[in-house]
Amino acid sequence: MNKIIGIVLIVIGAAMLIWTGFTYTKKEKIVDAGPIQISADRQKTVNWPPYMGGILLVGGIVIVATSKKA
Repeated sequence: MNKIIGIVLIVIGAAMLIWTGFTYTKKEKIVDAGPIQISADRQKTVNWPPYMGGILLVGGIVIVATSKKA
């Protein structure tokens, strides 16, 4: 079980190092006055620091290296 968790952490850590964030579009209501509705698309960005990916990657490698062989 530890080996699987370690491999998942390695994959997530590598992905976080390659992609440091993502952007998505959210539709927000600007005016809602009875039958009249005005909405706009707003872009939201989610970013994380690259060192978090490195920490997860190293942690996954340590877990895989220290797990008992089955």
